[in-house]
Amino acid sequence: MKILVIGGTNFIGPAVVRRLYAMGHEVTVFNRRQNQADLPVQVNYLKGDRNNLQEFKPEFERLAPQIVLDMIPFTEGEAQTLMNTFRGITQRVVAISSMDVYRAYDVLWNRESEIMPTPLMEDSPLRQQLYPYRGMPEKPLDFTDDYEKILVERIVMADRDLPGTVIRLPMVYGAGDPRHRFYAYLKRMEENRPVILLEESVARWRSSYGYVENVAHAIALATTNHRAIAQIYHVAEPEALSELERIRKIGELVSWKGVAIALSKDLLPKEWKGGFNFAQHWVVDSSRLRQELGYEEIVPVDKSLQQAIAWQLSHPPTERSFWEVPYLLDYATEDKLMSEL
Repeated sequence: MKILVIGGTNFIGPAVVRRLYAMGHEVTVFNRRQNQADLPVQVNYLKGDRNNLQEFKPEFERLAPQIVLDMIPFTEGEAQTLMNTFRGITQRVVAISSMDVYRAYDVLWNRESEIMPTPLMEDSPLRQQLYPYRGMPEKPLDFTDDYEKILVERIVMADRDLPGTVIRLPMVYGAGDPRHRFYAYLKRMEENRPVILLEESVARWRSSYGYVENVAHAIALATTNHRAIAQIYHVAEPEALSELERIRKIGELVSWKGVAIALSKDLLPKEWKGGFNFAQHWVVDSSRLRQELGYEEIVPVDKSLQQAIAWQLSHPPTERSFWEVPYLLDYATEDKLMSEL
């Protein structure tokens, strides 16, 4: 099968391209950089900017991909250009989306108050407010004010002439993670801190994760399986650990001698209290993907975490991560709290 991947050289993309190639498919990567990722030499490259997608329509027509996988559709305009460009050229478009489409996301961010039941299913209520990062002074990654996966999904799934598939990703971890999700915990453990203090609601909070190689496998299955036409799928590990359980699991894997402790909010300083509503769990059900496409993790969860930890310890972040929680590295305040308990 001939597959065109838009993007494909950042965090998740290379793992997807390698997986598609290993499955025996002919893969072409379209992006602004050429030969920048660790990809098989047999992978083809088409250099160009997705903002000028229609200018490359003659090249796409000559390539005649059977499937187009867009790893980076962020805005309504990008999705509309995607469908307009490939209508009549390809048989199906697969678009990568996110768990942030759900109303539960706005509850987590304290934009809505009604707690949504979890695990979230593919038909769970979506956010009522669009553009989740508009006006935010510090945005994650390359997100813009116009970022909106809900609108991307609507356009990809509503085209009568070009079928679509949507894959909603969890929090993805592993080699190359630009958010360095476990760094604050690992740094503390490496520095032999005796405790990690968490507010009780944070300690109880459960969220869905996926290891990059397993997520790539799921994307490859949905891209190449005709049963995925007109379907939306979640990718996530089968068990969603609480934050306290996750810290303890990481601690076991690095032989940390300390302990993670949950404290009442009343015992913590005001500056440690974030703006999130951790009563809203962030868990999705991935059974549709498993049942319909036969998905299962190709790297066991414990091994996934081990590999992610090894990469993170050898690749500390060079700048503050968007998701870094500053108080986790506030040792002086933590020592004072422990002395008062």
